[in-house]
Amino acid sequence: MSRAVRALRGATTVDADTPEQIQERMIALLTAMFERNDIHHDDLISVFFTATSDINSAFPAAAARKFGLGDVPLLCAQELEIDGGEPLCLRVLIHLVTDRGRQELHHVYLERARGLRDDLPE
Repeated sequence: MSRAVRALRGATTVDADTPEQIQERMIALLTAMFERNDIHHDDLISVFFTATSDINSAFPAAAARKFGLGDVPLLCAQELEIDGGEPLCLRVLIHLVTDRGRQELHHVYLERARGLRDDLPE
């Protein structure tokens, strides 16, 4: 299979809106996404983060820079406020180049965010 642009999703939650917890949980999420999908730094195109409106103490991208992604284009935005949505939730969308097909990529959902996608294999 030739190399193609793919997107990989992930999410996690924090128990409290603190810079330390945001950094800890975001680094844990990125670590799991990279390990589970054998992502290499040179595969990356960009990373897009969202946070629910109840998170405002730190940018998720700050944790990504600490993780080693300082030279990758990073963007943060606020998640839509939906009634019944998961509070204190951080989401990530990684754009990468890979020779793997869509079905071979494993999206990662941690903490309370596991309940967001019951259609994905563990």
